[in-house]
Amino acid sequence: MAEILFEIGTEEIPARFMKQTLSEIEATSKEKFAEARIVYKDLTVRSTPRRLVLQVHGVSATTEAAKEVFKGPAAKAAYDESGNFSRAAIGFAKSKGLEAADLKIADIAGGQYLVAEVVKDGQAVEGLLPAILKELAVSLSFPKNMYWKEKTTKFARPVRWLVALFDDHIIPFEFAGLATSRFSRGHRFMGSKNVQLDFATDYDRKMKENFVITDPAERAKMILSGVADIEKKLGARVSVDPDLLHENVHLNEYPVPFLGTFDKEFLTIPQEVSILSMATNQKYFPVTDDKGKLMPYFVGVSNNIAKDMSVVQDGNERVLRARLYDALFFWDEDAKRSLDEMAESLKKVTYQQQLGSLYDKVQRVKKIALFLAEQLNLNISGDILSRACDLSKADLVSNMVYEFSDVQGVMGREYARRAGEKEEVALALYEQYLPKQAGGELPTQIYGALLGLAERFDTLVSIYKIGAEPTSQADPYGLRRAARTINELVWGLNLDVNLTEVFDFASDLLHLEGDRLDKLVLFIKQRTQIQLKERGLVQSSITLASETQAMKPLQFLKMASVFTKNANDKWFEDLITAAVRVRNIVLKQSVLSDVVDEGVFVLDEEKKLFGELKNADMSADKAIVLCDWETLAKIMSEMSPVITDFFDKVLVMDKDEAIKQNRLALLKACDSFFGKIGNFSLLKQN
Repeated sequence: MAEILFEIGTEEIPARFMKQTLSEIEATSKEKFAEARIVYKDLTVRSTPRRLVLQVHGVSATTEAAKEVFKGPAAKAAYDESGNFSRAAIGFAKSKGLEAADLKIADIAGGQYLVAEVVKDGQAVEGLLPAILKELAVSLSFPKNMYWKEKTTKFARPVRWLVALFDDHIIPFEFAGLATSRFSRGHRFMGSKNVQLDFATDYDRKMKENFVITDPAERAKMILSGVADIEKKLGARVSVDPDLLHENVHLNEYPVPFLGTFDKEFLTIPQEVSILSMATNQKYFPVTDDKGKLMPYFVGVSNNIAKDMSVVQDGNERVLRARLYDALFFWDEDAKRSLDEMAESLKKVTYQQQLGSLYDKVQRVKKIALFLAEQLNLNISGDILSRACDLSKADLVSNMVYEFSDVQGVMGREYARRAGEKEEVALALYEQYLPKQAGGELPTQIYGALLGLAERFDTLVSIYKIGAEPTSQADPYGLRRAARTINELVWGLNLDVNLTEVFDFASDLLHLEGDRLDKLVLFIKQRTQIQLKERGLVQSSITLASETQAMKPLQFLKMASVFTKNANDKWFEDLITAAVRVRNIVLKQSVLSDVVDEGVFVLDEEKKLFGELKNADMSADKAIVLCDWETLAKIMSEMSPVITDFFDKVLVMDKDEAIKQNRLALLKACDSFFGKIGNFSLLKQN
C-alpha cells in the first residue's frame, strides 16, 4: 500500500478562509478518487497559514476493475429472419468492443433489450495522479483571490512551492508556474528553507523537526495547554472565545502562548471595549477574575520561540498600550457631550436616502415600540420606554463607536449609566441588539426587547418600501436576520405579538403600498416556517398551523408544536383523511343547505356525528379564542373516530333526495368546523 502527499506552499492565507478551504479539499479529493476508482484506507486534510496539505494513506497500486452495462436495441431486433444476429446487434456489440455473441438480454423498464457488459481493468494509480491533483488545485475557490504573475492563475495567496509524492516518486505536473518537487519548507523563522522529503511518510516527522505543526487540532491543544498553565500561575481565568481560538490556530505554524500586562488605569474603560481591542486588533485572550471582571493581563500567541520571550511580551504590550490609550481618549472625549446632544446630532446622519435621517428612524421606532407595549397590554412605564427609544442610537455618533463599531449598545449603556439615567434605560440601550446571533442571549427585561422588536419591524417595512428586499443572491439590509430575531424574541420572551396589527401600524407611518406589504407578509411567513422546521417541527403541523396562526408567531409555534406531538397518531391521520374527503364532497356540490334537520337522520352514525359536531364546534371556538391548542387537539382526537365511523357506515349520496341533502348539509357543517383549524387538504399535498 502506498502513500500520497500533496502540499501547496503559499504566502500566509487568511484564517477566515481555512474552514471552507479544508472542507472543499476533502470533499473534492474524495469525489475525484471515487470517480477514478482509487482505493485507499483513509484521507486527511491539514493546513498551516503557509500550506495546504492532503495526505492519502493505504493507497492501492491499481484502481478497481469496473463493469459497465450498456443498453442496446430491443431484443426482438437482435436477429434477422434467418436467426442470425442483425446488423443492429452486430453494430452495437462492435461499438463496445465486443462480439455479438457476447451480448446478453435483460429486462429493462418492462421490456427486453440487448445489453453489453464491458469490464474495465484496473489502471496504475500513479499515472492518474498528476491530472487529479492538478484538477484539485485548480478547482479550489476562496472568498477572495489574488494573482501575482499571470492572471490565468488565481489563488488565495501567491503559491511558492509544490510537493507531490507517491511514496518516493515525484508526481509530476505544474501549477501556478511551479513544478512539483520533493522539497518543502520549514517554519519561516525557526525551520529550514529547504526540507527534502525522500518518502511521503517522512512529512509529519520532518515538519515537526522544522517547527511546523500541520494539524490544526494539535495547534489548538498547544494554545489551550499554554493558557491552562497561565491560568494556574495567575489564579485567574483566561476567556477563550472559540472564534478567536480558531483564528490564532490558523495564524501560527508553531503557537507559543505568552502572558502580557497593561496599566490598571485602562480598567476605567468599559471592559467590553478593552476586550474588543485585544481580540479584534491584537488577537489576544483577555484575563478575568472569578466574577468575570477584567484584570490587567492578556494572553497572546507568538509564532516563534524567541530566545528571550520578554522581548516578545514587551513589544506586544507597547502595541496594546497604544490602542488602549486611544480608547481612553475617546471615552474621556465622549464625556464632554450628553446623550441628548448625540441623539440630536442624528438629524444630520442619513439612514437611507429615500428614508430620511437616523433621527427620523428613531422617532418611528419609538411610535412602534409604544404601540407594541399597548398591543401586548404590558404594565410598564411609558416614560422609561420613550426615553430608551430617544437615546437608542445616540452612541452611534460617539467617538468610541466610530472607532470600535462592535461596541454599539455597550457604549450607549455605559454613557447612560455615567449620565445617571435609570438602569432600565441604560440596559435597554444594550439589550436592543440582543440576540446577536441565532440562539444567542436574550434581553433580560422588556424595555430592550420592545426597542429591539420595534427597530427590526421598522427596518423590514422601510426596506420593503424602497423595494430593496432580499434576493437569492443578496440581503444587504439583513432582513432575513431581522425576521429571525423577531421570532426569537417573541418565542424566547413569550410575547403574543400580532404581526398584522404591527405591520399595519408601521406601514401607515411610512405609507407602504399594499402590494409591497403583501410581499413583506409573505416573506415573514416563509421565514417563520423555515425556523419552525429548524426546530424539528413536522411540515404537516407547520402547514396546518400556518393557515390560522401565521401572523401570530407565538401561537404559530405553540399550535404547530402540539400538532407535531400528534402527527404520527392514527387518529390524526384518520382525521386528515376524513377532513379532505369532506372538503372534496362539499366542493363538488353547487348548492348546499346551511340547516341540518335531525328529524331526517336515519342511522345512528349520522346522529352521533351531528351531536359530536355541536359539542366540538362550541368547544373548539373557545379553545381557539384562548389559544388552548392542547384542548383543541383533544377535541379533534374525539371527533376523529366519529367521522371515520360515519364514512364507514353511511352512504352520503342516498337515493332519497331529502336524506342525501341533509347528509350533505351535515358535511358542510363539518367542513366549516375543520376550516376553523386549517386547510387539511394541504396536508395531503405534503
